[in-house]
Amino acid sequence: MHVKSKEGDRRTERTRRALRKALVELILEKRYDAITVQNVIDRANVGRSTFYAHYRDKEDLFLSDWEGLLEGFVRHINWQNMHGGRIVPVKELFGHVQEFHHFYKALVRSRKTAWLFKTGQSFLTKSIEDALTALLADSPQPTVPLPILANYLANGIMTLLRWWLDHNMPYPPARMDEIFHQLVMPGCQSVLVPLAAKAK
Repeated sequence: MHVKSKEGDRRTERTRRALRKALVELILEKRYDAITVQNVIDRANVGRSTFYAHYRDKEDLFLSDWEGLLEGFVRHINWQNMHGGRIVPVKELFGHVQEFHHFYKALVRSRKTAWLFKTGQSFLTKSIEDALTALLADSPQPTVPLPILANYLANGIMTLLRWWLDHNMPYPPARMDEIFHQLVMPGCQSVLVPLAAKAK
């Protein structure tokens, strides 16, 4: 029973990976709006019922990959490093996106970047708020409400990422990391340093 479960999990992940890969390939070939679920399942060589067992539609498929990346990003935020001057793994996120800049250009051609960043900021805001809520569960609440602080950080990340991509990545990811933290750390430190110390 346990072995079968593991085999099922591996099969599910292979299917999801094939579908994600198929969608990426298709976006590189033609406009996003012209892509159908049938195109995706034909490219991935899976059945229609299999697709709908995992995703509602092609938007759900696309967002699952994007949100998965952002979820991993939030997990690697080091809130305890307030005094160290670097809490958000901006360099790693930008480095990953840099590897797929050709995919971003395809989304620009498809006029899907506004949607990409809107959904990304919404997901990132909620994820950061959830992380901060858990971190500060036994501490006094900060003077800035957590939903506002989370939105501020998410907006800063997404705005900087979009600027960087739209200007053809003029600075390396490490430099963008420095810029981000130079801009946001004074505010974060004033709000979170006392609370993070109490949360240890």
